[in-house]
Amino acid sequence: MTARVLHLLGSAAPPITYLPDAITLAQSDGWEVCVGLTPTAAEWAEAHIPHMETASGHPVRVVPRRLGEGAVWPPADVTILAPATLNTINTCALGLTPNVVTGVIAEVLGKRQPLVVMPCLNDAFATHPQFGRSVETLRGAGVRVLLGEGGFQPNPPGEGRPKEYPWHLALAAAHEALA
Repeated sequence: MTARVLHLLGSAAPPITYLPDAITLAQSDGWEVCVGLTPTAAEWAEAHIPHMETASGHPVRVVPRRLGEGAVWPPADVTILAPATLNTINTCALGLTPNVVTGVIAEVLGKRQPLVVMPCLNDAFATHPQFGRSVETLRGAGVRVLLGEGGFQPNPPGEGRPKEYPWHLALAAAHEALA
């Protein structure tokens, strides 16, 4: 049986340093995992990138492919964007592609492929007027945004708990997206 392919994309929020744990969790659930990071997320997780590449068997993508370069990952059955910051969510909702993560998301949205987004931001950012519009834009495009009950719950500024980031909820939603 061929493993299902999960593209796991992350932006620069504190849980990004626990991404290797999420990869292990996904693999134990039968996923073949390919990882993409925003440039700042790659800086934060720099020490973990060699392990992520070894564990996944695929290069961690931080920059877009070069012109004429072939695909470096197998096609995804499902894509997860987690952790997703205020900036990344707004950028994706607006259709902007300044980095490989938002470029992949724009393509996934355009192809109407399964996409799960789990934010990671404090409640001050979560009340920014553009954030609510961006979440609604993504949900209107068929994206499963895990925010609030049954998803990520924003904390007051400075009270984040990155070790407790609910990766398992994003993976469960990825399974549901295939059903």
